[in-house]
Amino acid sequence: MDATADKRIAGARRRIKSLDQQTIEDMLAIVRVAAPPFGERERASFVARKLASLDLHVLIDEVGNVIARHEAPAQASPVILAAHLDTVFPAETEVAVRRTGGRIYAPGIADNCRGLAAMITIARVLKDQQLHTERPVVFVATVGEEGTGDLRGVKHLFRAGSSLRNAAAFVSLDGTGRRRIVYRAIGSRRLRITITGPGGHSWADYGMANPVHALGLAIGGFDQVDVPRQPRTALTVGRMAGGTSVNAVPEEAWCEVDLRSEAGHTLSDVESEVRRIVASAVDHVNGHRKRGTAALKADIRVIGDRPSGETPVSAAVVRAARAATRALGDTPELVASSTDANIPIALGIPAVTVGAGGESGGTHTTEEWYSNEGGPEGIERVLLIVLELAGLESVRG
Repeated sequence: MDATADKRIAGARRRIKSLDQQTIEDMLAIVRVAAPPFGERERASFVARKLASLDLHVLIDEVGNVIARHEAPAQASPVILAAHLDTVFPAETEVAVRRTGGRIYAPGIADNCRGLAAMITIARVLKDQQLHTERPVVFVATVGEEGTGDLRGVKHLFRAGSSLRNAAAFVSLDGTGRRRIVYRAIGSRRLRITITGPGGHSWADYGMANPVHALGLAIGGFDQVDVPRQPRTALTVGRMAGGTSVNAVPEEAWCEVDLRSEAGHTLSDVESEVRRIVASAVDHVNGHRKRGTAALKADIRVIGDRPSGETPVSAAVVRAARAATRALGDTPELVASSTDANIPIALGIPAVTVGAGGESGGTHTTEEWYSNEGGPEGIERVLLIVLELAGLESVRG
C-alpha cells in the first residue's frame, strides 16, 4: 500500500491536524488524573471512557490494562497500538499545569500523557474517516511500564495462552519525537540486596558484624566490576538505606541495583558477579566479628526482570516505521531502549516503540515539559505505520 498516495489517508492526515487542539486537551485532562506506580486504576477508567466514546468495544483486564478493538475480520492477526498509563510519580505529587514560552509543564505530560493522547487521536481518526482495516487494530493502555512495575501490564497481555500472542505487530507509543525507532530491547535485572544482623549499641556491642559495613564493602566492589562496553552494559546502585540511629549497630542495610545490557548472557554474567561480591563482602565482615556473636545474612531478591532482544530490521514493522518517518521528511533513528516492546520482542513478535510527536525535556522530574513543535506530524507518522501494517479495506459501498 502506498499510504502517502491514498486519498483516504491524506484525508486522515488532515484530520489529525484539525484535531491538534483536542489532542492537547486530552493530554491536559489525562495528566491531571494520577497514575502512580501500582495505582493506575483511575487513569485507566478515564482512558477507557474516552475509547468507549469512539464506539470501540472496551474492557479493563485483570491487571488493569485498557483494551479496545477497532473492527476487522476476527480471524486476522491484530496490530496492537499501545501506550503506558503509569508515571514515576507518587500519588501525592502535585500536578500544577503551567504554560511558559510555548511549553506545557507538568509531571508526566510527555511520558506518557502524550502517548496516550496520540493513541486516542488515532482511534478517533479511524472512526471519523471511516477507515476500515484488513487486520484488527487493538488499542491498549498498559499498566506497570515504569520502574518496579516491571512491565507487568504487557507481560500479562502476552501471557501464555493469550490470543494476542498471534499479533502481526506491536507498536508502543512512548514519549515524544518523530525520528526515534526502538527496535532493540535493552534487558534489565533489578535486585534488592538486604543484609541483616543482630544489631546493638555502637559502644557496648562494638565488634558485632555490621550490615552497613558489609553493604558498603559490596557497593565498593561493584565499582570494580569490568562492565563491558560491547554489548553496552550498565551497573547502577539506585537506592540504599539502613540503620536507625548514629549510635547503634544496624540490624539491616539494603540497596537496589539496576543492571542493564543489550545482551541477555552479559546481563546474567554481571548479575553473577554482583552476587559473588555480596557473598564475599558478608564473609569478610563475618570473619572479623566478635567471637560468639551472630553472623550477617544476605538476601538478594529480583524486583525487576526485563528481557532483551531485537526485531530484525527487515521486519515489516521496522520497514513501516522507517518509511513513515521518511514520508514526514525526517531521517529514521534506529535505537535501543527499555520499553513495553521488550516483551513482544523477546517472544519473537515484531515490535517497535516510537515517539508520538512534539518535543520534551525534564523527563521523570516535576519540571517535565512538552512543546508541540512537530506534534501533529508525529501522530501522522503513527497513523502511517498502523495503516501500513493493518492494511486498508476497499471502500465499502
